[in-house]
Amino acid sequence: MSKPCDGAKTEWPELVGRTIKEAEEKIKADRPDLKVRIVPVGSIVTHDEDLNRVRVWVDMVAEVPKIG
Repeated sequence: MSKPCDGAKTEWPELVGRTIKEAEEKIKADRPDLKVRIVPVGSIVTHDEDLNRVRVWVDMVAEVPKIG
């Protein structure tokens, strides 16, 4: 697992397969100093490095799409 010199967590491989809510809550619990951004896979994002941001990439439909 990747960690900076101060020992703060920088990766959450244990969250793969979890819900978006679970992932966001866990990251915020571990690192309340970070901004969590939920991003659909394939979205256009900036390539800047922001050491205060974590992107959670999501790619599945969770509920049946329907009109109404």
